[in-house]
Amino acid sequence: MNIFMTGGTGFVGTFLTKKFTSAGHAVTILTQPIGAAALKLPGLSYLEGTPTVRGQWQDAVNKHDVIINLAGASIFSRWTPEQKKLLRSSRLDTTRNVVDALPPDSSKITLLSTSAVGYYGFHQDEELAENSPAGNDFLARLAYDWEQEALRAQEKGARVVITRFGIVLGKNGGALGQMVPLFKSFLGGPLGSGKQWFSWVHMEDLAEGFMFLLSHPEIKGPVNLCSPRPVRNQDLGKAIGKVLHRPSWMPAPGWMIKLILGEFGSVLLEGQRVIPRRLLDAGFQFRYPDIEEALKSILSD
Repeated sequence: MNIFMTGGTGFVGTFLTKKFTSAGHAVTILTQPIGAAALKLPGLSYLEGTPTVRGQWQDAVNKHDVIINLAGASIFSRWTPEQKKLLRSSRLDTTRNVVDALPPDSSKITLLSTSAVGYYGFHQDEELAENSPAGNDFLARLAYDWEQEALRAQEKGARVVITRFGIVLGKNGGALGQMVPLFKSFLGGPLGSGKQWFSWVHMEDLAEGFMFLLSHPEIKGPVNLCSPRPVRNQDLGKAIGKVLHRPSWMPAPGWMIKLILGEFGSVLLEGQRVIPRRLLDAGFQFRYPDIEEALKSILSD
């Protein structure tokens, strides 16, 4: 397949690119100039352009069988008014421009557009599946609006899959890239009460999930890409500490997290218990459903 990708040079995009090209797919990454540090792989090419701005890059979209839309500024920051605008524009403007670039008859094109389990908002212990309603907080509204922009591609006949990511765990970046240094410095532990649910996915399972979706064209609409076994925050801390042979008892008080991170702190102190119901029903098998085994594969060198 010929794959067009936004956000392809990021944490997830780089891993997916390696997975796709190793499977024989051709990948074109839309990116700003990145120079000599660019990943070089057989079947990989780059197209210079800014996804939030309409431009000549849009002419290349309809030359591909699959569009993978990953672009979006990181949510891991203090949400100032300016940062909120960036979070929205980097997702909504990019997705709008990608969909606008699709030809009137896109019946042979598949769009896999990213969203997040934050779509469901904050919850207690109830399990959430793809048919659960959207939440009302900032992140939930952002995810909802993001998805609506992508679903417009259905009006052109495209197959649209909304991939709702759990927190992606992998080597050299992402959430673990921020947590592991604290544990190695003997400062790791639960956030707030530690009872909030943490919906996560191993990078390898996320990539295999994408491959599965590409090979199952009957699957459309929202799909949760997360482990079938979410964990509480305190159990995540215990698992990281066990794998790293470090203590995991140093709590980070909720008031301090909110003081430092503001509104984004609520994302860390509250959570949602999300289940990948559609993947499980379709027969997808997770290689790393358990948090400790997942962490061992990532952190044990």
